[in-house]
Amino acid sequence: MAEVQKQARVFLELRQRLKSGLVVLRADVAGDPADVSVSAGEASLLIKTSRELLCTLLPPGVTLVPGSCRVAHTTTGDGLHLRLRLEVDQHTEVPRSVFAKLRVQQSHAFCCQHCGQTLLPARTFRRVLPLPTGNWNPLVDWCCHPDPFANKKLLPRQEDCLLGDTFVLLACEGDAGGGLVQMPAPADLEHGSDPVQRVSKNEVVLCASCRATLGEAEAAGAVRLYITEVTVRDAAEGGDSDLRTRRHLFLEQTLAARLVELSSSQSIFRFCIQIPSGKAYVLLWLLNTDTLLASLSDPNSRISPGDGPLGEHPSCKARGAVKVLYLACLPSMHQELTEAWEKDVGVHPLTLPLSTCREVMQLLTASTSSLPPSLRTMNSFQGCDLDMATTQVSRDVPGSSGTGCRLPWSQEGHLACC
Repeated sequence: MAEVQKQARVFLELRQRLKSGLVVLRADVAGDPADVSVSAGEASLLIKTSRELLCTLLPPGVTLVPGSCRVAHTTTGDGLHLRLRLEVDQHTEVPRSVFAKLRVQQSHAFCCQHCGQTLLPARTFRRVLPLPTGNWNPLVDWCCHPDPFANKKLLPRQEDCLLGDTFVLLACEGDAGGGLVQMPAPADLEHGSDPVQRVSKNEVVLCASCRATLGEAEAAGAVRLYITEVTVRDAAEGGDSDLRTRRHLFLEQTLAARLVELSSSQSIFRFCIQIPSGKAYVLLWLLNTDTLLASLSDPNSRISPGDGPLGEHPSCKARGAVKVLYLACLPSMHQELTEAWEKDVGVHPLTLPLSTCREVMQLLTASTSSLPPSLRTMNSFQGCDLDMATTQVSRDVPGSSGTGCRLPWSQEGHLACC
């Protein structure tokens, strides 16, 4: 009974590239399958059952092909599955991470995402440059020339901003202004590991105000700040007083945007999220970025689209999503698969603080529990959904079949989790 209550009353997954959709109605909502019908409303889908009329608002350019809805099957765990066809007239741009905000000859302020504290004085960069990718060293072994970065660190000058996969590298010698604090990295006690092992080889960098872990001290006068822990704004803008209540959305949408960027620019679809010491924490497999999601859980839930008949019915709104599979790297499980991914140069490592890795895992797990039971697993991997406020759509990613989790995004570049 508890499992049924967790499942959404109505779950809707639309694939814009494939122009197809799946509607899952919980058994107690669907009633007699013969009484269920799906029709097109004004920028919406109207789902009629023997008990009620439900409404899902669609983004511009997405409509139902009339008469295309059919019953796929009925399952004891899920309820009624319906398949439908779509017409898609337009696609919107994919979201971008915080890196898109960093520009030369513009003044930037770096703030703690957890509490809003200003970390560094306003900076105007003369150069904003990417660092070699996280798997540069394994790839260079294939070359006939020696690694030009062996035993060397690429460090920024005072007016440089160097971009890693998940962090910015800044020079901050003598101008931190008390916003940052450095201390030795704590021991890694996760999953019963050896307490002598450190979560990072370097000193960790904390927010002086809330003591949240923000990054690492790369070398004298240089710090690595993770994009999941800091916000970047124009120095002339005011601060955000509502950051803490939106932490989960920021984390989800930042990660989703970064996965989309890396897959688009480097054709990478498998990722290993790891802590700074290099220990794998969770494996992610990006499937596609063109999914639209909608779900209605509470019988009293509704949106208020304004005047008109839609306000009379329980309603929900379709949101853009990134679909992924994930697998937790536990010492007692999936060791062979984890080791294979760690050795595979086609798997891209993404380093995040240990506390953030735990948050990501919590978000993924919570999202998985909201999916219909038949969509929660695929082989040894799990899937999840991360809701977003507005709809964005991007290109399709190869290998997009199967179930998974979604990392939705918004125009603000925040990350949602599945």
